Amino acid sequence: MPRIDLGSRVESFIDWLQANLTWLFDAISAVLTNCFDAVNTVLSAPEPLIMGGILAVITFWLRGLFPAVLAMLGFLVIDSVGLWDNAMMTLSMVLVCALITLLIAVPLGIWAARSKTVSAIVRPVLDFMQTMPAMIYLLPGVVFFGVGVTPGLLATVIFSMPPAVRMTELGIRQVDSELVEAAEAFGTTPGNTLRRVQLPLALPTIMAGVNQVIMLALSMVVIAGMAGASGLGEDVYNAVTRVEIGSGFEAGLAVVILAMYLDRMTAALNLRVSPLGRRSLAKEAATASGWKLMHYRPGTAVAGVGVVVLALVAGGMSFVGGDDDEKTAGATDVGKGKQIKMGYIPWDEGIASSYLWKEVLEQRGYKPTMQQLDPGPMFAALAKGDLDFQTDTWLPTTHEQYWEKYGDKLEDLGQWYGPTTLELAVPSYMKGIKTLEDLKKNEDKFDSKIIGIEASAGMMGILKDKVVKEYGLEDWKIVSSSTASMLAELDRSYKQEKPIVATLWSPHWAYSKYEMTKLEDTKGAWGKGDKIHTVARKGFSEDDPTVSGWLKNFKMTEKDLTDLEKLITEAGKGKEQDAVKEWLETKPDDYVEKMAPVGGGETAEGKDAGKPVKLGYFPWDEAIATTWLWHNILEDRGYKPSIKQLDPGPLYTALARGDMDVQFDAWLPTTHKQYMDKYGDKLTDVGQWYGPTTLELSVPSYMKDVKSLEDLKDHKGKFKGKIIGIESSAGMMGILKDKVVKEYGLEDWEIVSSSTGTMLAELDRSIKKKEPVVVTLWSPHWAYAEHDLVKLEDPKGAWGEGDNIHITGKKSFAEDLPELNKWLEKFKMTEKELAALEAEIQNGGAGKEEESVRKWMDANPGIVDRLAPVD
Repeated sequence: MPRIDLGSRVESFIDWLQANLTWLFDAISAVLTNCFDAVNTVLSAPEPLIMGGILAVITFWLRGLFPAVLAMLGFLVIDSVGLWDNAMMTLSMVLVCALITLLIAVPLGIWAARSKTVSAIVRPVLDFMQTMPAMIYLLPGVVFFGVGVTPGLLATVIFSMPPAVRMTELGIRQVDSELVEAAEAFGTTPGNTLRRVQLPLALPTIMAGVNQVIMLALSMVVIAGMAGASGLGEDVYNAVTRVEIGSGFEAGLAVVILAMYLDRMTAALNLRVSPLGRRSLAKEAATASGWKLMHYRPGTAVAGVGVVVLALVAGGMSFVGGDDDEKTAGATDVGKGKQIKMGYIPWDEGIASSYLWKEVLEQRGYKPTMQQLDPGPMFAALAKGDLDFQTDTWLPTTHEQYWEKYGDKLEDLGQWYGPTTLELAVPSYMKGIKTLEDLKKNEDKFDSKIIGIEASAGMMGILKDKVVKEYGLEDWKIVSSSTASMLAELDRSYKQEKPIVATLWSPHWAYSKYEMTKLEDTKGAWGKGDKIHTVARKGFSEDDPTVSGWLKNFKMTEKDLTDLEKLITEAGKGKEQDAVKEWLETKPDDYVEKMAPVGGGETAEGKDAGKPVKLGYFPWDEAIATTWLWHNILEDRGYKPSIKQLDPGPLYTALARGDMDVQFDAWLPTTHKQYMDKYGDKLTDVGQWYGPTTLELSVPSYMKDVKSLEDLKDHKGKFKGKIIGIESSAGMMGILKDKVVKEYGLEDWEIVSSSTGTMLAELDRSIKKKEPVVVTLWSPHWAYAEHDLVKLEDPKGAWGEGDNIHITGKKSFAEDLPELNKWLEKFKMTEKELAALEAEIQNGGAGKEEESVRKWMDANPGIVDRLAPVD
């Protein structure tokens, strides 16, 4: 029978959903995430003892004194092993998922109970949902929502829904038909029959379904730790992948305590809310013997008062201690509390480098968070922007499949270590096995088994697709496990001197701990050695040029890396950062400074320190930005800069007369051509620092019919025949009046000469009122980021070719200020840097340009040394 390629069709359908229903997935994500955040905030806000007390009071109300004491002891255990916050996250996920599930499942179960057609349709769907492996539900969740809490919540809702639907339907169908007929005989409406007869009698069965929903939700949120969901699931997953029995037991114990608590509470709640249950409780209380206090259950009002009192105590403690976490920002507080989301693969170099950067970023004032993921989910998360960066990408071979799939959505921040090697290795006591070719001759010794690592690791793909085929090992079993499992098996076999062949790579601390033989790859099946790169989400360099700059310059030697790996391995789970701190104490004092240099402050003086420098500028954004940037740089280098604002005409005149030294905003060869023609022989063109640019007229995008300059003539009435310009002395205005309006027949239009600020104010006002407006603009300009604008096409080329922005000095500039002239000849700014600097100045407001530029410089450490190096 021919193979049906069902998988590719499913993937095509998923791609279609991603392309066409993004709005729906965003809405679902917002609902799930906000619900989780709200519940988690409530549960995590009080101190553990207070929150445990509140939960114990609820147990006292539902079950009695002795169960309440046991519940409190269980919560004390969770807190004592340091898992309280994660337990509350897990409990929040369970409660949110259970609530959403019941809101969908109970009405669906009622509908199925009252309609055989609906029941027939729903039953096979529920069978499918209930028998599908639980982990499969994570796949579409990760694809649609990325890694984190959201895919875990969605998968949990789907996985836990069938029991609620089935039990609701079953409970209503089991209600005695004679009772229903009696209600109908007395004229009861179907709705009242459901509410007053069927639901009360079906409630015990429905509550049993609720109990199953909660239990399944708890099991699924633990599995969701594989997709980056927070909580105990993440602890369990980390322990499994690293084979850490102790931490795995602690996380498992916390899950068991939560499961027992939720199971007992839902069972007891059934007795409280069900009429039959309340009758049973009353009968039990009446016949109770012995110490009655043990059977006492407070009334709802008493329990409610207890919960409220504890909640008020928690609120008071939070208010009193609310400022404990505030810290005084120091000179190294570059991040100012900005969050950085890091991911790491549980490979030793990934753990070591990630925790090293976590420590360094914290020292620089950032708030980094870390998430352990397998390679597949990791790269998917980076591509979706759910993570900022990760430091363990092996290119060009090991992670080639992920780079080919996601490379256009990622940024390669460069290599920090390499080259590496991939290999199969055996203990040195396996004499006579030196190459991969020797394995086939000794397959009986190894039971034809290779102990591997994570199935999603690129190394495993190369092993299965290339190595085993090249050396005739197709009949060997490749055991996919985890890095930690492989190392545990290696350790066990080595101690017993048993044969084992395992996947390893260099560098790796295992070669220091054990005497191993790297099997030679005589046929080159593994390929050339990889280099380890740092990879970030698309746009990270633009969003945080400081951190991305640090990462691009990051390098580690083999000795540093293996020493750090060894310390972390010896320290154990949960103490990785302590090991990093211990390791940093053994390094030179400037190690962190070299990794993450802090700039914008104390720097060396220049050779011409003390000389005055007269800077001129006209009020265009790029001129303001660069002039104040160089004002600050020159101050740091010991010069005495002064600044003066002038219109273009007076500024060029001042330069030609030698009254000013330099200006940074000469648009050549077009916009300022008239000034260069007039004063060029009395000026120095220091060089271009940015370009090319464009000049244009622009309109708001809601002016649908206006796309080019030719369209303006037909819409004169809409715009009242008016073009809002800038300074009349600007070269752009001369080109507009002398060429553009003539070329497009706009001679009868009024060109309003104002100022750049006035033009932008009129643009902002018009857009807020959705009025027609056409303004003079140029690229680059921050207005295009602030507003949705259309650049009017110039099919006749009236504006001319794009200009480049030059630095223009007085005639004797190079002679009078040789050091500054040398710096400015090499000065360059990218569009991203310029836009970020302009935006910082805009946010700071008029009169605070110097402070705003200094803030931008602090966020771009090393900028002074880069632009104005001192020998």
